[in-house]
Order: sequence, then C-alpha cells, then structure tokens
Amino acid sequence: MHKMIKQAIWATAFLYATAAASDIAPDGSAIISQPMIARMAAADVVFLGEIHDNALHHQGQAKIIAALKPEVVVFEMLSSTQAALVNEIGTENLDTLGQRIGWEAAGWPDFNIYAPIFAALDTAQVVGAAAVFGAGAAGFGLTQAVPQPQLERRMQMQFDAHCAAMPMDMMGGMVEAQRLRDAYFADASLKALKTYGAPIVVIVGNGHARRDWGVPAMIALAATDVTTIAVGFVEVPSLDDDPRFDITLATARALRGDPCDAFR
Repeated sequence: MHKMIKQAIWATAFLYATAAASDIAPDGSAIISQPMIARMAAADVVFLGEIHDNALHHQGQAKIIAALKPEVVVFEMLSSTQAALVNEIGTENLDTLGQRIGWEAAGWPDFNIYAPIFAALDTAQVVGAAAVFGAGAAGFGLTQAVPQPQLERRMQMQFDAHCAAMPMDMMGGMVEAQRLRDAYFADASLKALKTYGAPIVVIVGNGHARRDWGVPAMIALAATDVTTIAVGFVEVPSLDDDPRFDITLATARALRGDPCDAFR
C-alpha cells in the first residue's frame, strides 16, 4: 500500500479514537480489570481496536490475549501468506520475525511495538485479513446504500483524516473502501471462528472495531448467532462510555509528529 494511503489509515484510526474511556495506570498503560476480561471471554469474537503507532495499545492487547488464550488471532496487518509464515516459523525469535514476514515493507509501524502481541500468542493460530473482499458482499450489507446522515458524517471524518488534502467528492469512495475492508475482516473472522472455534481475537484499527458501523456491525448482519465484543484502545484526554465500543481502554498518548505531514 502506498505510504500516503497508509498514513491516512493511521490518521483515521487516530481520529476515530479521540473520545472515551477509563482512567490510566501510573505508567500510562490501560487499566484492564477482571470483570472486563470476563465480558470478553463470554463472546465468540473479541475485537481489539488500536491506534496503530501507540505501543501501549499493543501491550494492552497482549495482556488481553494472554488472559483469554484464544484459539486464533486475526490480524488486519497480515496477508494470508504472512500469517502462514508466522504459523510456520513460530514466535520464539521475535528479533527476526518481522523482517522474515515482511512486516515493515508493508508500511506498518515498527514491528517491535507489535512484538508483545506475538509474544502472547502461545499456541494460538494466526490468520491474516489483509486482502480485497470477493463474493458474498450482500451478506455483509455492501449492496445496501449507507444512510445519508451516516454517509455525510463518514465522508467528513475521512476528509478530516486525509487532512483536507483531497477533494470532498472523493470521500464517498473512501467510505466504500472502508466498508469493503470491514466486510473482508468480518468474513475472515467468521471463517476463523468456524475453523478454530471460540474465542477468537481480531486486531484492527479503532475505525474497524467500532460497533455502530465497523466489523462487529457487519458480523451482526451476516451471522446473528455470533456474539461479539468491541474493545477500543484510545488516548487521553478522553470521555467515559464511548458508544462506539463495548469497552473503552485509555492510555497515555504516543509521541508522534503531525500525521498531516504526509499530505504536504
């Protein structure tokens, strides 16, 4: 994926995570309680949202994976080929794993900040979800038009995430691209659930993890008997009870430059 587009995905994840959540620990990490873990354990599919470049989010995701011991972890960031390599190579040598699977060549942040997630996998299988959706679009609502108020809101969010550097009339296509990715992640999650059984964990950006129109919403359309829980890792300052997620976990902010620099 082109670096500018990848930067836009990061900016979108950041934009979608500016409201909501609990207090943070003294070290800046998220406070993850046992009742929260119990809620997650009761679901078939647990979505762990993130801001991609925040190491504290990945540390929190790793803690949840270690507690849940899922049968499989689905990664937005990995292709099926990369996931197969992880399963073949194993996670004993995290110093070389990222390079061997071509992690950073794909444009994601430093593999080292994701390493805690891989270290927590134990016997869980890895499934890649980075691909283009194919047949079965109707089952995930892709043949239905987005309601106009939601479409306008999502177009504005995409416009802001792209730092107002692209014409507004292009944002409808960006919204459809987001829906397409959501549908693919939903399909990959359901296939993993069918193959490996519950619980499974899905690692995605917050924009995909949100319950109102993200991947959980598409699973609700396609498989009404599957239970999901959406967890959003966000950054302080934040508000309580973010309606986008079932559980919202706050951390300190990551040190980062201006994401709009990619568009200048």
